[in-house]
Amino acid sequence: MSELRRQQLAFAAHLRDPQAHPPPPGIEPRRLAVYRELFFNGIAGLLAGNFPVLRRALGEDAWKALVRRFYAEHRSHTPLFPEVGREFVRYLEGRAGTDGPPWLAELAHYEWIELAVRIDGTPAPAHDPHGDLLDGEPVPSPWARALAYRWPVHRIGPRFLPQAPPEAPTLLLVRRDRAGEVRFAAISPLVYRLLELLGEGGRSGRTVLRTLAAEAGAEGDAGFLAQGAAMLERMRAEGTLLGTRAA
Repeated sequence: MSELRRQQLAFAAHLRDPQAHPPPPGIEPRRLAVYRELFFNGIAGLLAGNFPVLRRALGEDAWKALVRRFYAEHRSHTPLFPEVGREFVRYLEGRAGTDGPPWLAELAHYEWIELAVRIDGTPAPAHDPHGDLLDGEPVPSPWARALAYRWPVHRIGPRFLPQAPPEAPTLLLVRRDRAGEVRFAAISPLVYRLLELLGEGGRSGRTVLRTLAAEAGAEGDAGFLAQGAAMLERMRAEGTLLGTRAA
């Protein structure tokens, strides 16, 4: 390894964790302090903007300590600033149960997913926006996600810090509407399962609804299928479904 490379690694290690890694020789302490502040504040500012609820729920001291640990310990998978939030979520998921509130990683994921859906550049698959959702294969929007959490993440905040998860999971739908706004909605276990089946693809809407009816103990129930068909149409109207698979 060249001397320059050793200097670079020592400098980076010091910026990440100045308490554990001494600075390389020959750099003025005042300049080092400026570098440390600039680099850390850049990451801290990005995270504060991405996770405002988590920051308030933890309190300022615990939040700063958490960001400092992330900055010192995590090895990022990407250099892209918009992905820093995802890296923070990865870090918390890897530490789940080690320290901090038990809902920490899930609340972070809930806050991060809003930005992820907002900036998702996945192109829409080929589809017929007016296709028959029963006879055709419904096409889910690539900008919609069905989410399941152990904790009621949409309610957690400074005034509500649960100590134990509820018996039932929290099921949410997050989607980007046609105006580019990100919307969240609580959904039932039946709707969550419907979205799972639709996401598997390869089946007509009628077949999916019959599968769902069989799982729900409503096989052959015409009313169940009619309500399911109406739900598919509502999903198309709100943008959760794009239409049907193009021929």
